[in-house]
Amino acid sequence: MQDRQSKTQTAVVVSRSGNKSIKVAVDFKVRHPKYGKYVRRRTTFGVHDEHNNCGVGDVVEVAQCRPYSKTKSWRVVQVIDKAVRK
Repeated sequence: MQDRQSKTQTAVVVSRSGNKSIKVAVDFKVRHPKYGKYVRRRTTFGVHDEHNNCGVGDVVEVAQCRPYSKTKSWRVVQVIDKAVRK
């Protein structure tokens, strides 16, 4: 059996959507096919947060996993940077 590593991303938490659930955003730039200018794009997806550690603005590492629900197929691996809260 082959040992496969799961796909990981670094993302920013944009919403706490419920118990053990967060929404994260991955920002990236793509080159416009006609004009050549780099355009910012954003992908958001639901993430399973088992211990409710994350808050809005935190930078987290997430890994792809089995589906936890209809919209959640990612899980939090670690919190890289906590956001400053007032």
